[in-house]
Amino acid sequence: MKTNYQPYLIVIILLGFGFLFLRPIPIPKEQDCLIIKGIVSGIYEGGTHDVIFKLKDQVKQFYVNRGTEYGLDIKKMQNELIDKEIVIKYPNYWLLTLPGNVMIHASKIEFNERTLYTQLD
Repeated sequence: MKTNYQPYLIVIILLGFGFLFLRPIPIPKEQDCLIIKGIVSGIYEGGTHDVIFKLKDQVKQFYVNRGTEYGLDIKKMQNELIDKEIVIKYPNYWLLTLPGNVMIHASKIEFNERTLYTQLD
């Protein structure tokens, strides 16, 4: 009796690629987050209600997933934060679909020791 392993091999390979491409963004503990401080050069909406923060002298941009649905007001933040320093805390993760991680999920955003957004406990 001859066993054909090819369909099983294809399923295993597809599951492996699925895990590499479709991993959820982790929600870390605050003490496990990476921290960046920078001067805001731009805030705009991108994607589906995402709020994007661009910092001066940074290639990376940081986003709050569905930020406008969480009550973030882009116009108000532009008036308050452009050319001001903010603190962004974000998880240390890597996705195959984001080579170089130029668009990074922000877990917490602070300005003048005030929390503007957080998804951390």
